[in-house]
Amino acid sequence: MPVPVRQSYRVGSYILRQRLARRQRFPLIVELEPLFQCNLECAGCGKIQHPEALLRQRMSVERAIGAVEESGAPMVSIAGGEPLIHPEIDRMAAEFIRRRKFVYLCTNAILMEKKLDLFKPSPYFAWTVHIDGLRERHDESVCRDGVFEKAIAAIAEAKRRGFRVTTNTTFFTQDSPETVRSVLDYLNDELKVDAMMISPAYAYEKAPDQEHFLGVTQTRELFREAFADGRRRRWRLNHTPLFLDFLEGKADFSCTAWAIPSYSLLGWQRPCYLMSDGYLKTYRELVEQTDWEAYGRGRDPRCENCMAHCGYEPSAVFATSRSPRQAVRAMREAA
Repeated sequence: MPVPVRQSYRVGSYILRQRLARRQRFPLIVELEPLFQCNLECAGCGKIQHPEALLRQRMSVERAIGAVEESGAPMVSIAGGEPLIHPEIDRMAAEFIRRRKFVYLCTNAILMEKKLDLFKPSPYFAWTVHIDGLRERHDESVCRDGVFEKAIAAIAEAKRRGFRVTTNTTFFTQDSPETVRSVLDYLNDELKVDAMMISPAYAYEKAPDQEHFLGVTQTRELFREAFADGRRRRWRLNHTPLFLDFLEGKADFSCTAWAIPSYSLLGWQRPCYLMSDGYLKTYRELVEQTDWEAYGRGRDPRCENCMAHCGYEPSAVFATSRSPRQAVRAMREAA
C-alpha cells in the first residue's frame, strides 16, 4: 500500500478535526528547507541561484521544529538544497519523529549511503529519493554522470536495513510515455520502492534551463498516454486517484497551495515553494495575509502551466475526503 495505514488514519482524522473546527485553510504537510546549498547543479532547479552568503546558512533544529509545530501540520517534507549536507539533519528528523510527525527526507542520495547510520527505521520516517528517469535520463537531468548508480545503490541498502523508501520523479518535455513507463516500472517492479511520487516540471524563474518545462496540454497528453494501458493501478503511486485523473485531464481543481506551505531560511514563502511573492514570519500570517484567490491557473499568468502536486494534490485529497465514493475508490486502488 503506497501510504501506510497509520499515516492515512492520522491524516484523515486531522482533516476531520479541522473541518469540525470550521477552519477554512490548514496545512497537510510542510515543505521545510533548512538550507539552500546543494551538491548538484540541476538545470531545472533554481534553488542554488541564491547568494553565496545565504547558501552557507543552516536553519537551527529549534527553529525548524517551531515552524512546523506552529503550523500544526501532521507531516513534514525536509528538502533544500540537499538536506544531508545539514550537520544536524539527523537530530532534526529525530525531533519530528519524537513528536509523531510523518517525515519525508528528500535527497539526491549522493550522501545517503554514507549517512544511513545516523538514522533509524521508523513508521514515521521515509527517505524520498529524487529519480528523474533511468541512468542516462537521470544523469542528464541532474547534470552529472554516475548519480543514478549512487542513488540506486543507496536505495537498495536502505531497503535492506528496513527503511521505508519512496521516490520523487519530475518529468520534462524530453520525456515520453515510454520513458514515464520505463522508470516507474523499474522503481515499482525491480527496485521495489515503497511508493512513488510523480510531477510535471514547473518553470522555476531562476532555473538555468527554461526550455523544457511542460505546459498543461503537454502534461495531460503525456500522462494520458503513459497511463493508457492500465499500469497506473499497478504502480505504487503516492497520490490519490483524483490527482492522477487531474494529470490526465479527467478532473480539474483549484490550487490549494496553502495546504502544502513552504518554510525556509527566509520564512514562510508566498504563495508556494515554486513562486516567491515575499516571505512571512508565521504560518498564520501566510494564511491571513495572502490573497489566495489571486493564484492558480486562470488567475495568475505565472500559474498557467502549473499542475504541480504542491498546489493540486491537496485539492484532490480534500475532494476525496468529501466523497464516500472517491474514498472507497482510493482504498481499492491502494489495496
